[in-house]
Amino acid sequence: MGRVAVLTTGGTVAMRYDPEAGGPIPLLSPEELTASLPPGAPELALEAICNLPSSHFTVETLWRIRERAAAWAADPGVDGVVITHGTDTLEETAYLLDLTVPGETPIVVTGAMRSASDPGYDGPANLWASIRVAASPQARGLGALVVLNDEIHAARFVTKMDTLSTATFQSPGWGPLGRVEGDQVYIPWRLEREVIPCRRLEERVALIKLGVGMPPDPLEDALRRGVRGVVLEGLGGGRIPPWWLPTIERAVAEGVIVVVASRCPGGRVWDAYGYRGAHRTLRELGCLFSPHLNGQKARVRLMVVLGSADSPEEVARLWKRRAATE
Repeated sequence: MGRVAVLTTGGTVAMRYDPEAGGPIPLLSPEELTASLPPGAPELALEAICNLPSSHFTVETLWRIRERAAAWAADPGVDGVVITHGTDTLEETAYLLDLTVPGETPIVVTGAMRSASDPGYDGPANLWASIRVAASPQARGLGALVVLNDEIHAARFVTKMDTLSTATFQSPGWGPLGRVEGDQVYIPWRLEREVIPCRRLEERVALIKLGVGMPPDPLEDALRRGVRGVVLEGLGGGRIPPWWLPTIERAVAEGVIVVVASRCPGGRVWDAYGYRGAHRTLRELGCLFSPHLNGQKARVRLMVVLGSADSPEEVARLWKRRAATE
């Protein structure tokens, strides 16, 4: 095994019980996180980016993580990069890295569901498995990966499915790319990558989840606040109630990019019906679609695209470049 950069950002993996706070908070340093690794670990380069719960991350935090990961990934003396991260927003950071960091160097994002003060603390095992994956030639060219519970997932498809289980990260409809089996890394599947050159992230992108009978008030409010883009998690395969359509039409007319995803954890947004509010109506209004990306990742993609494009035509081109297969 060669040299691996371990970048820490906080999260449960870096938490232990604090009596003043009355619960676990991020306290562990990079040195403490890596102190219990078994013999045979590669040379590690350690960097603390921040020490926060990932629910406290801002768009600026995401960009700082992206910049540091990209810098380490470009270092010819580094075989792989591991980022320790809170699980609440881990999938969004992983997808941002997958979408914007070029090159062959593996980037692995990991975390823990139990703190260092809890019985069964899963941080060391997840970190060790992630280091092994990051150092493995099998992981080269796969972009950003998520490794927890000995499973290796593609950042594009993985999502947090359970608030408590140590097996929370799953890829509905796709499954893991591979596994860590003892001291072996096994990745039988490979994905074609897409990288979008990204100058910045556009913060003004809203995410709205629809429910039965909901009025379009959240979208109206987003337009009043001057958003540049909005992702709607539609019903079923991406259907929108007909009373939302006038507001969507106004949003598109005002230059706001409207993307329709599904609120379902599996399946895709697809053209199945002819009634108002289904795929065809939304396409005619000028909406874009997120066939396989969930709402939170569609928002990340739209933040990247809006931060990279100089015209509405360029936004549509970048969005559609791979979104039809995602």
